[in-house]
Amino acid sequence: GCAFVGALLAGCATAPSPPSKPLDACAILKERPSWYKATKKTERKWGTPIPVQLAIIQAESSFRHDARPPGRVSSAYGYSQAIDGTWDWYREQTGNRRAKRTDFAHAVDFVGWYTAVSYRTLGIPKSDGYRQYLAYHEGHRGFERGTYKKKDWLVRVARRVDAQAKTYGSQLRACRR
Repeated sequence: GCAFVGALLAGCATAPSPPSKPLDACAILKERPSWYKATKKTERKWGTPIPVQLAIIQAESSFRHDARPPGRVSSAYGYSQAIDGTWDWYREQTGNRRAKRTDFAHAVDFVGWYTAVSYRTLGIPKSDGYRQYLAYHEGHRGFERGTYKKKDWLVRVARRVDAQAKTYGSQLRACRR
């Protein structure tokens, strides 16, 4: 948070804080209507279900716009935790040259694009939160080589992402009524 003096500075009030209930899809999208529009647009454009988009972002950054990985040197950054090379590839492939990793709409578009590539190149269904997350985390070649098989912690995270996507899905079905 911002100190009182910091609150007087322009940028402070505009820094987005994570949603107050990050494990409740209905609460997230009610609190952030622009996020609903962004996830809906991504779902239409790339075919990646909103629950999978949210679960990946939740696992990667806990919905923090300026997240960086703890303790290790990496270029991963922002909501999507995309590394420099992959973000550059996304910008080049989509023509979205001005895309920022700290912009939620850009981050979910990136997730949609990446999961679409995973579907096209690896045959992973866009609704498969478990395998999509493994490919997202390890990269397409890493997934093909099975690098995750030696990383029990990553397999556990991928299972959590899948479970969270399913939870988000049932929440969204209930709140849209």
